[in-house]
Amino acid sequence: MLNYDYQNPTRLVFGRGTQKQVGALVRGYADRVLLVYGGGSIKKSGLYGEVTASLRAAGVSFTELPGVVPNPRVTLAREGARLCREQSIPFVLAVGGGSAIDTAKAVAAGALYDGDLWDFCMGKKIERALPVGTVLTIPATGSESSPKAVLTNEELRIKKSMGSDLLRPAFSILNPELCETLPPEQIGYSAFDMMSHIMERYFTNTPHTEVIDGLSESLLRTIMKQALILRGDSKNYDAWCELVEAGNLAHNGLLGLGREQDWACHGMEHELSALYDIPHGAGLAAVTPAWMRYAAPKHLPLFGQFAVEVMGVRGSLRDPERLAEAGISALEDFSRRMGLPVRLHELGIGGGDFALMAEKSVQKGGGTLGHLEELSARDVENIYGLAL
Repeated sequence: MLNYDYQNPTRLVFGRGTQKQVGALVRGYADRVLLVYGGGSIKKSGLYGEVTASLRAAGVSFTELPGVVPNPRVTLAREGARLCREQSIPFVLAVGGGSAIDTAKAVAAGALYDGDLWDFCMGKKIERALPVGTVLTIPATGSESSPKAVLTNEELRIKKSMGSDLLRPAFSILNPELCETLPPEQIGYSAFDMMSHIMERYFTNTPHTEVIDGLSESLLRTIMKQALILRGDSKNYDAWCELVEAGNLAHNGLLGLGREQDWACHGMEHELSALYDIPHGAGLAAVTPAWMRYAAPKHLPLFGQFAVEVMGVRGSLRDPERLAEAGISALEDFSRRMGLPVRLHELGIGGGDFALMAEKSVQKGGGTLGHLEELSARDVENIYGLAL
């Protein structure tokens, strides 16, 4: 196990009706806020009205930044940062899923920076940021308590992340009831995104990590179980409670303690969604089994453990190749049951851009991607081919 230094200051306010506390929570930090959200869903559901009423009751004025879309755009974040600077807005509140929260985080960093906030996605250190609060409606990205944000630069057609503990939200409101209107496909995307956050940490070269291994395996099993329940009963409050909690634990940093992390699948998927604007969870579901088949031959004990402890495969340890493949196939079976793609062609993606995407994917890592196996651009291109 590796050394680590971990702190997560995000206050989690969990349960029914907790969105009505948002005004009082914001008022503890500021009397003016930038309200960041997406399209019309929060207005149709009544959540917008509840949030704004709570803000007004607490004496908090607000400026609105609507228009967040999946694979959130840097241009909208730039606009939000400009509004905060020009109107001296000291707090950013996101209402929505990971895209709204990531936009709010980028706004918070950009508002106190003289340059272009895209610089932070290209590696510049974040020195200051406004505080951020969230009201979560989609439990997928874990952004409600993570130090990361991911943005798409539509001009450059690339997708990159920024990160700093300064971006961890001051508070996050987690009411599982707010997730009950999600369509079936979104439940699948959310579940696989959570699972990928765990698997990016689980598949590691670091030995002696049994505590985190066990937590990771339990969470993965729980996510699959509850997601399948919700696939048939999308208003099951208890199942949503489990999934909301799991999504937060999957990406708040806890499961990365003391271990080297991989992140190759996310790196490959970011190129897919930057170029084709596909749902992040769908891209992960398509590329992950291909990465597993590429990496497994050199790490059979680890993939065998995944097969047995996570996917519930029964097989002989004397045949590790077959055991590993059975685990990967079981993961694909889960994806199919959730209505997720398991191949890129199911998303309408051919092989014409694989070389370009592979080259882009390794640029930030100095020529390689991932850590369980350090992948060259050629390796990445081959994995895309396996995923086709």
